[in-house]
Amino acid sequence: MRQKRVALTPEEGVRQAVIAFLHNSKGYPLELMQVEGSIALNGMTRRCDIVVYGKDMSPKMIVECKRPNVAITQKVVDQACRYNTVLHVPWLLLTNGKQSLTLHVSDGNSLRQFQEIPQWNDL
Repeated sequence: MRQKRVALTPEEGVRQAVIAFLHNSKGYPLELMQVEGSIALNGMTRRCDIVVYGKDMSPKMIVECKRPNVAITQKVVDQACRYNTVLHVPWLLLTNGKQSLTLHVSDGNSLRQFQEIPQWNDL
């Protein structure tokens, strides 16, 4: 978790709501969620909105948050998949606060949609 104050932009509101939901409803430990962590992608620095880590401290989920008026499109899926070429997580969660898409990554890059966000113990 970040230990600093940030402006409550529409995207930050979605991010904070997702963090609260994952923690309160799905059992995700706050200390195992990295907010706006940097990754190096194609020689450039990018930031993942949230990376969730498992008990073994390996990354398990990338959460990509968008403003409420930004649709979860193939472009957003592609963005998360690009980030996943670095992190190699089994789960992607894409949300704008109104619409969410939960994807399981298997067999290299095969994506399967899930209706529910998994509990942290099931990551």
